[in-house]
Amino acid sequence: MATTTPTKRRSIWQLAWESLQTGGPSMCQFAITSACNARCGFCNFAVDKMPKEQQRFVTLEQAKSAAENLYHNGIYFMIYVGGEPLLHPDLNEMIAHASSIGMAPMIVTNAGLLTPDRIKQLAEAGLVSVIISIDAAEVGKHEENRGLRGVCDRIKIANQEFKKYKIGTTASVTMSRLIDDYQALPPFLTELGFDSVTFSYPLTTLASSYLGYAESNLVDYTPEELNERFEAVKVLKKEFHVVNPTSSIEDMQRHLKKEPEQFGCLGGWKFFYLDWELNLFRCHNWAKPLCHVSEFDGSQRVRDGCTACMMDCYRDSSVMQHIAVSVSDGFKSLAAGNINQAFQDWFNQKNWLSLKSVIEEAKWLPRL
Repeated sequence: MATTTPTKRRSIWQLAWESLQTGGPSMCQFAITSACNARCGFCNFAVDKMPKEQQRFVTLEQAKSAAENLYHNGIYFMIYVGGEPLLHPDLNEMIAHASSIGMAPMIVTNAGLLTPDRIKQLAEAGLVSVIISIDAAEVGKHEENRGLRGVCDRIKIANQEFKKYKIGTTASVTMSRLIDDYQALPPFLTELGFDSVTFSYPLTTLASSYLGYAESNLVDYTPEELNERFEAVKVLKKEFHVVNPTSSIEDMQRHLKKEPEQFGCLGGWKFFYLDWELNLFRCHNWAKPLCHVSEFDGSQRVRDGCTACMMDCYRDSSVMQHIAVSVSDGFKSLAAGNINQAFQDWFNQKNWLSLKSVIEEAKWLPRL
């Protein structure tokens, strides 16, 4: 049982000041285990695809040491993922420790192991937000793909419990052939207790150690088919809170058409992926690690405007954080006496699109 007292979260004003100085807070997705209890057809973490002898778990001390080094090098949001992070016996302690040193810990889960008692423990440890995976717009399809019978009832209860502790939850829906009609999602998600959704764009390959992909007909789309689904998501935004910014979705449509994209990814600069071997990557789709997490001192950061992939968790966040990075760039240019560069940093179309995206998600961002 975690007993560490959570640290008070940073206020919106503290985050705004940090944005002026450094371009805003950084985030790391930490895969603390490769084990999972689900059988998703579009994921190689699936329990029936991962031999037990290949399952990996970081130790509590490794997780604490990694968190401390990342925090001292500017990482604020720590997102614990797997596999299924709730399978890790030390997750509560990891969250408590991360919270105690000043981080904002989050989890991504299938909710199959959530109970009211476990949720109470997570809340007491300092958890700030939860993302719960949803695969379809009906109970039968979702539970069949997950191989988790009764998980939708668990999700309903979990959403009720998290609200008691003022912990926000968001549904994460993979764009797959399990969803025939995107208009059917809002009533289903509302019934489960969600008021927001983020769409995960389909992945059939990744270059890093992360296994959240699979060669499956469920996610094997032609560019034209995927573009149609992006259009459906944009329509859905008019009636339900979709977290993916419109500007990011439109950039992904440009990506499909091989057109120039508006926003480069901040993976490796503001966003990172840490695996169970403690290798730190710029993102899930980069083959070579930046370094071992113990060696990370900020000098390994990369900012090159990459547009190589369509990973929503990196590309969406990059669009919203673009303006903070640009404002910070402008102040640095001004401090160096380069007034013209400062104005170019501050006043450009990308900043207005980024600001529009932030305003678009203004109701959702405070739950982080």
